[in-house]
Amino acid sequence: MPFLGVGLHFLVALFFAIHAIRNGREMYWLLILFSFPLLGSVVYFFAIYMPSTRLEHNIGKAGKAVLGKLDPGRAMREAQQAFDLTPTAHNQTLLANAMFDAGMYKEAVAQFDACLGGPFANDPEIIFAAARARLANGDSAAAVAALEALRAKQPGFRPEQLGLLLARSFAGAGMQVQAGQEFAAVVERYNGLEARVEYALWALERKDRAVAQAQLKEVEHTRKHMNKYTRSLHADLFRRLDNAVKSQQIQ
Repeated sequence: MPFLGVGLHFLVALFFAIHAIRNGREMYWLLILFSFPLLGSVVYFFAIYMPSTRLEHNIGKAGKAVLGKLDPGRAMREAQQAFDLTPTAHNQTLLANAMFDAGMYKEAVAQFDACLGGPFANDPEIIFAAARARLANGDSAAAVAALEALRAKQPGFRPEQLGLLLARSFAGAGMQVQAGQEFAAVVERYNGLEARVEYALWALERKDRAVAQAQLKEVEHTRKHMNKYTRSLHADLFRRLDNAVKSQQIQ
């Protein structure tokens, strides 16, 4: 029985080690995972694995929304204070993300650029966030270049999210053929709700009724089977889609 427990801990550590390698994490995580199979796996789960999951994303998004309504400037103040006190790359990244959430896209790009000019120049999370900020700031071509380079170097890094952001960047850069191909690939491979909604929005804007109606049908099917709480997590997404459908008068 003790051997069974040790074997299980090793398998869990191996699972997280594969996740670390595929997502371009620092190699010291491998040392932690295999030197301390149980403790290392627990630490990796909460520090790295859980923040990359959709569950954590949804919970964090809901929490931010509540805090934002109660105190709109709180996140920005805290991030700015932390960076002023300790101007590390980590705190600068937090500040850049806070600026992005506040709609300060130009300022966010500047902060991300500063992060990418230092020791975290190859950090995939920062590269991804910087590309997202560039797209929001209207520099779609730069976002495309950054995302394609990131995918080439680390093909296993957040493939669904990267593909979706790349599709939107292609569209913003006027590369509609590439955008359509990327949207279709992401939807076919991952079947995510956000990807289907974004694909439908793109198709509606392009007046591609066949693609739009196909995606709307799938989205509506998913929507009907959601409980009230889950629908509330996607309220902004559904609102954008409903408004687009009404403006195009598509049933």
